[in-house]
Amino acid sequence: MLKLTFLGATDTVTGSKYLVETEHSTILVDCGMFQGVKNLRERNWRPLPLDVHKLDAIVVTHAHIDHSGYLPAMMKQGYRGPIYTSAGTQELCKVLLPDAGYLQEEDARYANKHRYSKHSPAEPLYTESEGRKVLDQFRSVPFNQSVYINDITLQLSPVGHILGAAAATLSKDKTRLGFSGDVGRFNDPVLHDPEALAAVDYLVVESTYGDRLHPVCDVEQEMTTIINETATKGGILLIPSFAVGRAQLLLYLIKNLRKAKKIPPLPVYLNSPMAISATEIYERFHRHHKLSNQDCHEIDQMTTYVRDVKDSIALNERNFPAIIISASGMASGGRVLHHLKKLVSNHRNTILFAGYQAPGTRGDALVNGAEQIKIHGEYFPVRATIRNFDFLSAHGDYQEILKWLKCIPEAPRKTFVAHGEPRASDSMRRYIIEQLGWDACVPQYRDEFLLE
Repeated sequence: MLKLTFLGATDTVTGSKYLVETEHSTILVDCGMFQGVKNLRERNWRPLPLDVHKLDAIVVTHAHIDHSGYLPAMMKQGYRGPIYTSAGTQELCKVLLPDAGYLQEEDARYANKHRYSKHSPAEPLYTESEGRKVLDQFRSVPFNQSVYINDITLQLSPVGHILGAAAATLSKDKTRLGFSGDVGRFNDPVLHDPEALAAVDYLVVESTYGDRLHPVCDVEQEMTTIINETATKGGILLIPSFAVGRAQLLLYLIKNLRKAKKIPPLPVYLNSPMAISATEIYERFHRHHKLSNQDCHEIDQMTTYVRDVKDSIALNERNFPAIIISASGMASGGRVLHHLKKLVSNHRNTILFAGYQAPGTRGDALVNGAEQIKIHGEYFPVRATIRNFDFLSAHGDYQEILKWLKCIPEAPRKTFVAHGEPRASDSMRRYIIEQLGWDACVPQYRDEFLLE
């Protein structure tokens, strides 16, 4: 018998945590931070309803912070066991987890300086050094090979989304429990299609886009038009970008357009230390995606990697056409803000957002027509052209998730729909019932299920 408890990613797309218990094993699948609104973020500070000293293993489906970002906090609470994940995820976590700790330290310093925290002093959930230390507990698992954790057998299979992302299957005797992780796109320019999952008795599936379809769009044509229009005006194209996955896709698209002579050979700058590190990891793991050694070499030749602050400041003084890719993707922080201050008030320039913009962020304000934008306490009039490629998501929409589910050889006895906002999860549940004829439900926070 297996017991499944939902400790995160219910009624939200963050904080993924699923507890699996047997007579002899206790395993946590995913260990993500809660993000977004305050009442969710506060869960990160509450004790988990489990004894971390009795935990035998943690399994991480992929490196995004909503799936991996709570790992250093678990270590601080006393967890010293193995963390199983793919090799690609392990490498990306070497970049993401220390950075997450650093950002929390910065937030705590800012809160203490301006005295706006109710805690005195404000403390980070964990530090940069703790984000680095937990990496010693990682154990990489090759795709489609078995790892034995007491009476449980673990297997990972690739699902696209980002480098290293996997679905996880836990088996005990003849009972198989699958976790989709985050399912990627079919026909993605960089990543392979999600691999079909072997038959499972029970399945936990994500529903981030459970109520939406991605718009059909010729990405290369849209990018060609924007770059050429900006260059013709003598402007700079600034692309706020997510560091992992999105930045690498953008570089690949621009490289192809330059090679095909569809756009002029403008200088291309990647100004984000995290995105540079992630790009280097993608190059080392080229067998795990569609980019060849030649593609990676051509991207390197085309791109100027801006590593230190001095070069970043110098880049901001540039006044003739170029393409600058910089983090963060929603213009909520990072080096991109300095470029935004310089470029947003000039009608020759274009600001291209490359994906979903969360409510309340600068990116959301800009794509929704803000006439001025506040950065570092100062308001800047918006005169640049603002565009958004909201079709560049790394998540499959509901049709793509259904396509992936249809590849499972037989219907699970029950499917649990998680990792989505309430409307998205309920829509995904209905699609699964109506189009696949499967038994499906939407669990709530801390719901428990005994799986016979």
